[in-house]
Amino acid sequence: MKYLIENAQIVNEGEIVTGHVLVDGDRIKCISEDKISVDEDVVVIDATGKYLLPGVIDDQVHFRDPGLTHKGSIHSESRAAVAGGVTSFMDMPNTIPQTLTQQILEEKYKKANNESIANYSFFMGASNDNLEEVLKTDPKTVCGVKVFLGASTGNMLVDNQDTLEEIFSKCKMLIAIHSENETIIQQNIAAYKEKYGDDVPLSCHPDIRSAEACFSSTEKAVNLALKNNTRLHVLHLSTEKELSLFSNLIPLNQKHITAEVCVHHLWFCDEDYEKYGTKIKWNPAIKKRSDRDALFNALCNGKIDIVATDHAPHTREEKDNSYFKAPSGGPLVQHSLVAMCELAKEHGLPLTFVADKMCHAPATCFCVEERGYIKEGYFADLVLLDPNADQTINPSNILYKCGWSPFEGITFSSTVTHTFVNGNLVWCDGNIIEGSHGKRLTFKK
Repeated sequence: MKYLIENAQIVNEGEIVTGHVLVDGDRIKCISEDKISVDEDVVVIDATGKYLLPGVIDDQVHFRDPGLTHKGSIHSESRAAVAGGVTSFMDMPNTIPQTLTQQILEEKYKKANNESIANYSFFMGASNDNLEEVLKTDPKTVCGVKVFLGASTGNMLVDNQDTLEEIFSKCKMLIAIHSENETIIQQNIAAYKEKYGDDVPLSCHPDIRSAEACFSSTEKAVNLALKNNTRLHVLHLSTEKELSLFSNLIPLNQKHITAEVCVHHLWFCDEDYEKYGTKIKWNPAIKKRSDRDALFNALCNGKIDIVATDHAPHTREEKDNSYFKAPSGGPLVQHSLVAMCELAKEHGLPLTFVADKMCHAPATCFCVEERGYIKEGYFADLVLLDPNADQTINPSNILYKCGWSPFEGITFSSTVTHTFVNGNLVWCDGNIIEGSHGKRLTFKK
């Protein structure tokens, strides 16, 4: 179909201009500040008073498919994603089975081709003994290789030093890491169990998965990357201390070492554990207010490049447990864009800041082809945002399969009204429009 989006405030590449965008098929055909004349077969959307952004690219999600689909699935979580303006996602390999072979990787792509409303890519997983499979990964059609330097959901911990050396020296594509020192974490667990037994308070989580555990691991990875000229991307930074390992003196398209921060590490701090409990138990842990503030400042000054979610749903029953029994992770992909818009508003920052960190930067960092910007000839992944439409998050408007959100009860001042994926209108005024599927992301080598 053809769509004409009229009178929008177009947010793109550091500017906000009033204009009109013509979508023809899966592409953006024309962008103009002057009126665009169209035929009768074009669907016209009046976007007066609304902002038009590129579709968000979330470079870290766990959609739980295959093997953990009681928590979420490619279909259910991609629906939630587009409802929140996320038009492309990159999914992690710690599913069941773990994505440790090229065959399993391609099976996930086939499933997404049939079920995902959003565009998709899947990380190839690394382990202590699958280097041969890792090196077969095609950088043109796969977003990257994921290495767990700290054990998280599923056990894919890579702790063999020789294996790490080989991965960092031989892998010729982006390596994304979960960075926590597992030895330090296990020592901390033992110390807290000695003190509390199995009834360790949740407030101890940021001390168990400590700033030192994060820094130690990230420093090791950065040094390995520098030694081998590896393309390294550090996921979900959570500490002020780690920021000393990153630079804001190099343009993003020239960086070999990049960093991401997640929405929950920018929104919550350790003072919130008492109120939210295990709903905000993540790995790495949410830490001090000073860490949260430092992360946001680093995002502003360019030491941190990307905002993502680490969307990782669990059921209410799974989360409603004691510290050691409650799994880490939570659902965020439906509300990441409006949450970041709220933070930008709170800090007096324009929406161009949000578009840069959630749309442009992921596209640049991962070399995504023809997405992440509003440009003629690019895929029509677009989001209309009403800045004056309040929404309060509650179970009735949550699309996650798990049915809950850490943002329940919070009122955001903006709402995503329309989402286009490859020119298809998939979300309109509170309703999912079924019938179209996303595409596999491709990357410039």
